[in-house]
Amino acid sequence: MNRSTGMMVACIYGPLSAALLARAVNGRRPRQLAACLLGTLWVAATLPLVAKVNLWAKWWKFGTSLPSATFAGVPLALYVGWVILWGPLPTLMFPKMRLRWVALFLACIDLCVMPAMEPVVSLSKSWVVGEAVAVGVVLLPALCLSRWTIESRFLYGRASLQIILAGLLFLFLLPEVVFALRPDSGWAPLLGAPSWMRQLNLQVIFLLAVPGISAVFEFAERGQGTPIPYDPPQKLVVSGIYRYVANPMQLSCSLVMVGWASLLRNGWMAAGAVMVIVYGAGIAEWDERRDLRRRFGEDWIAYRREVKNWFPRWRPFVGGHRSHLYIASTCGPCGALWLWIATRQPEGLEIVAAETLPAGSIHRMRYEPEDGSWSVDGIRALGRALEHLHLGWAFCGFIMRLPGIWNAIQLVMDVAGFGPRNLSGITIENRERPVKQD
Repeated sequence: MNRSTGMMVACIYGPLSAALLARAVNGRRPRQLAACLLGTLWVAATLPLVAKVNLWAKWWKFGTSLPSATFAGVPLALYVGWVILWGPLPTLMFPKMRLRWVALFLACIDLCVMPAMEPVVSLSKSWVVGEAVAVGVVLLPALCLSRWTIESRFLYGRASLQIILAGLLFLFLLPEVVFALRPDSGWAPLLGAPSWMRQLNLQVIFLLAVPGISAVFEFAERGQGTPIPYDPPQKLVVSGIYRYVANPMQLSCSLVMVGWASLLRNGWMAAGAVMVIVYGAGIAEWDERRDLRRRFGEDWIAYRREVKNWFPRWRPFVGGHRSHLYIASTCGPCGALWLWIATRQPEGLEIVAAETLPAGSIHRMRYEPEDGSWSVDGIRALGRALEHLHLGWAFCGFIMRLPGIWNAIQLVMDVAGFGPRNLSGITIENRERPVKQD
């Protein structure tokens, strides 16, 4: 066995042996499988991304006569070993060590091993920059996603990372695997398209992804969980996009996959989209029905009688519940918005004068469900109110409430003069719905 072959073998079996030993010593813990899976998938999806950047930056290059196939320009043995080293190994070996020390330890391993891997890897003078990029893009998010999952912390953070991971898996890693197995035109149909067409297509893909993204955040906000089976919502979620369709994630994923396959003009990608549809409509549907019926009983049965899996309703499902939208009746623009919403006959939504609340307790429009367990203000409240109209306006509400988008809209509204208002000390004689003046 020559030096290169020995290194390739060590790259796989070294991290794998360490992971198996750590599993045997530390044993199994709750949510460990989900944490290991998420961390591994993150590393598997982002390493090829860094490898693509490396083709331009030239931080390192790999030997041309290595005894190993390649994937995304990386020797397959090195890729698999790197995935194990930065994916499941930290979760299994360092279950309680602070993340910064885990990251530092693994980065130090790379800093020591990489220079010793000639002729497998040839390093440039700026290779440390590439290592820093890999640590920031690959290692740190994988560690955070794994640790937050196993400790059930930072719900919105891990939900956001799961959304990014899903995008990387379906829109980047899967095409890379297809291109590796069936070399064709690759990314050329996308990159070679006219700029206006490419931007239009990407915007359509984003719109198709909105229901799925909105559903993940709905799971986090209302259900206190994520789509991962080992980290499910603790409550039955029937709000947001779930007022209109029972399985928006699978529906959205299927549509995105079909759109992406069409954009890349790749038949194998289209076959992957068909597999996603078959899985969602078959195996996943059967498993989810059994699990949700067991956990939520009659509430889930009543919900599924009204809301279908893949065919959205036009008007929302409210299930007899009434939410409240508090709007100031003494504010001119607010009163106009009140009338606009009321004339569209919202389902399960009562509009109430904000002045009925204790003085100083409200400064923006507020949305609150019947049980008062949570509330949102400002643009997010408007987005929630739109869910009670019909699917078209609800879709606008889903986009308005996405992180980053609602912040930008709220900032623009504040700058335009529609910012917080102090209602303290105002006496309201007529607390009913404002009457439109002719």
